[in-house]
Amino acid sequence: MRAAAALALLLTLPLCACAPKPASHGLEPLGLDCAQPFEVQARRITAQPGLRAAPKDPAEPYRYFSSEDGATSWLITEPGAPGHPAIMMQKAVGHEVKTTGCPYGDRAGYAQLLGYLEGLKSWHR
Repeated sequence: MRAAAALALLLTLPLCACAPKPASHGLEPLGLDCAQPFEVQARRITAQPGLRAAPKDPAEPYRYFSSEDGATSWLITEPGAPGHPAIMMQKAVGHEVKTTGCPYGDRAGYAQLLGYLEGLKSWHR
């Protein structure tokens, strides 16, 4: 995973949470339900109205999506990603970003991905 893309996601999430909210479709962003199969949950997440997809980086085996207000983001793994299949959600809560996820695949790979995302929260230039 490229650090720049993940870092951009983590750094903009808290900022977006403080910005004025755009017109909403009146729906709360979906939370995670790890009892659902990966494919079903990925389709439900990506079908939300107003969801914004980050540009696809062909070198990264992930897709990033954000809610209209920018306060909730999802990372959906693709083949070749550590822990695939997995879905992670980051939600701005106050001045913190809470990361949760569903490890459908390799637990060690999922832990690696989670550790990486959590580590980016404390990254400084």
